[in-house]
Amino acid sequence: MNIKESFKIALKALNANKVRAMLTMLGIIIGVSSVILLVSIGTGVKESVLGQFGDLGSNLIYVLPGDYSAMTGGGGQMTAASSPLGVGRTTFTDADVELINSKLSRAIAIPFVEGGVRISNGSIEQAASFMAADGNINSIMKADMASGRMYNQAEVTGSTRVVVLGSAVAAKLFPTGNEVSRSVRINGQNFRVIGVKRPQGGGASSSQDSAIDIPYTTAQRLLNSRDVSMIAVSARTAEDIALTKTQIKVAMRPKYGSEFSVMTQDQMLGMITLLVSTMTYMLAGIASISLLVGGIGIMNIMLVSVSERTREIGIRKAVGARTYDILAQFVIEAVMLSVLGGIIGITIGALGAWGIHFVLATKITGWSIAVAFFFSAGVGVFFGVYPAYKASKLDPIEALRYE
Repeated sequence: MNIKESFKIALKALNANKVRAMLTMLGIIIGVSSVILLVSIGTGVKESVLGQFGDLGSNLIYVLPGDYSAMTGGGGQMTAASSPLGVGRTTFTDADVELINSKLSRAIAIPFVEGGVRISNGSIEQAASFMAADGNINSIMKADMASGRMYNQAEVTGSTRVVVLGSAVAAKLFPTGNEVSRSVRINGQNFRVIGVKRPQGGGASSSQDSAIDIPYTTAQRLLNSRDVSMIAVSARTAEDIALTKTQIKVAMRPKYGSEFSVMTQDQMLGMITLLVSTMTYMLAGIASISLLVGGIGIMNIMLVSVSERTREIGIRKAVGARTYDILAQFVIEAVMLSVLGGIIGITIGALGAWGIHFVLATKITGWSIAVAFFFSAGVGVFFGVYPAYKASKLDPIEALRYE
């Protein structure tokens, strides 16, 4: 009997017990779809954050609340063994920005406030992230505007309710165009649209299309808080970075001790990559446990199948089927269950990632699909071999006597 015939027999056996086959695949489906979904969320969020920070320039120094020295090897390169734990404070204030600016000689400190809001135009509403700063943001990052302009320092000082829309947000809220000077509502408050950014396209910056920009003082009023998420310090030249870092530490250490971190652009991007990647792999690992549970389910059902078809195995052996033929038939059945479950799981995971991207950045990667598919196939082979081996070793005479 060749492989083609083994496939036909295996397919016929599975088709005869559709409900049992579907329930057997359930563990594989849940495991694969969870892995695809969680990895796509982790990848999308990582690229979203990296895109936002990457566009800010290379001479930036970030001042973060909390001690991240364990994650940067004590101020050096990012270490793989470092832990994301041990972070203290969560915010700064406007006074901290003024304190740093008073100590800087060749740089300027810019406050940043980050968060998420609900933005709407009439009955059309969606979620959007924002990164708010003061007017100096225009000196370190030139906004790529499709129409209108970025906010200025006067609007920051006056906490004016103005907003610059990302291209995806503008397209969703204003399908017919003409967004500038129109009104939108953000968290229930009226804002005037002063500009729309050009589409950033694919890659790391794509999620910026779904973000908005507002003055940081406006963001503070919107959130009813005086907190500052982080402080970015723009050094005039790359040679000024070391001096600027020292001046920042001199300004902040008397007030915060070790509960703040000063990072360069490379260290900041490395920390974000490590944090998000660690979280993604941890969640994917947890999700993959269900793949093992699904594999055990396949082994259990295949053992039951061998027991139920003992006489069939005896008859086939009596008419000339070899041990290899019986072994191949049951292994193929197990692999078909796991592969089919993997394909269904990939489809569900991809659909879930597509649905979530309306509220959260997601990106489906080819490697996650390949790993999920081959892992599910491997589960079928691993957990299908023992039942197949047990079936192939049945004595034909004893099998024919089986009731």
